[in-house]
Amino acid sequence: MAAAVGQGDILKMTHRENWKIQHEKLHVKHRGHEAMHAEMVLILIAALLVAQVVLVQWKQRHCRSYSLVTLLQMWVVPLYFTMKLYWWRFLSTWGMFSVITSYVIFRATRKPLSGRTPRMVYKWFLLIYKLSYAVGVVGYLAIMFTMFGFNVFFRIKAEDSMDVGVILLFYGLYYGVMGRDFAEICSDYMASTIGYYSGGGVPSRSLCHDICAVCGQKILVDVNEEGIIEDTYQLSCNHIFHEFCIRGWCIVGKKQTCPYCNEKVDLQRMMNNPWERTHVLYGQLLDWLRYLVAWQPIIIGIVHGINFTLGLE
Repeated sequence: MAAAVGQGDILKMTHRENWKIQHEKLHVKHRGHEAMHAEMVLILIAALLVAQVVLVQWKQRHCRSYSLVTLLQMWVVPLYFTMKLYWWRFLSTWGMFSVITSYVIFRATRKPLSGRTPRMVYKWFLLIYKLSYAVGVVGYLAIMFTMFGFNVFFRIKAEDSMDVGVILLFYGLYYGVMGRDFAEICSDYMASTIGYYSGGGVPSRSLCHDICAVCGQKILVDVNEEGIIEDTYQLSCNHIFHEFCIRGWCIVGKKQTCPYCNEKVDLQRMMNNPWERTHVLYGQLLDWLRYLVAWQPIIIGIVHGINFTLGLE
């Protein structure tokens, strides 16, 4: 059937009919190659398993280098595909995010550190986190909207509504990952510069009872009082912080320990209502996506190289 279709007939076909013809041609081309395909699948599974073991070991033994290389790939790999496929809309948002985030990182790494910088940094990354969360949810709802056929009631093509949903979901997840990773780097650097935090040793400064170890500023509201702008939060280790600072440190900066004594923080206790607990699950989803975006293209590239070397098509 596929061979009998002429060029003029193809031009008259709809996109769906043309896709069926191309799909049938693909089946004809690869007919009789089942053994080769099975071998390629086994190579892919083996590569994924080996890569997973290597990445886990690397992360456990040299977490800092793993995080930096992964972040670099998260930043560069989508840019490569964007330039190759002419996705100018993504390139424009990527450019704005990169410029503003570069300025924020510059402020966070300056010495001496301004007293206003930590809160400015957390505000920016918290904004990115909330926007990415909202955009991702809208994208997911758009996909569900299309899958259940509600697009028909609004006379929207299924392809269009699905494309919008997938794009929004990708935007939300991608910038959510990037924001959290950059926030983690800034959190470490700022807290170490202020002196109340040390990732692997003793802090260089002693913490007073009325100082926030995250931003280094004085705490004006008592733990039992209700603040006008924000409250004061006390961890189980009895150290107190500005609520905005400790939430930024734990939820956005991916820290699960006290910034001063490194005692583990109970994130569930920090969430005031059930809706906030979805942010923890969202953060876990972003951690999984990091592997998918940063390392999956490289693994697939290695698999293609192995297939090419062995003469598999």
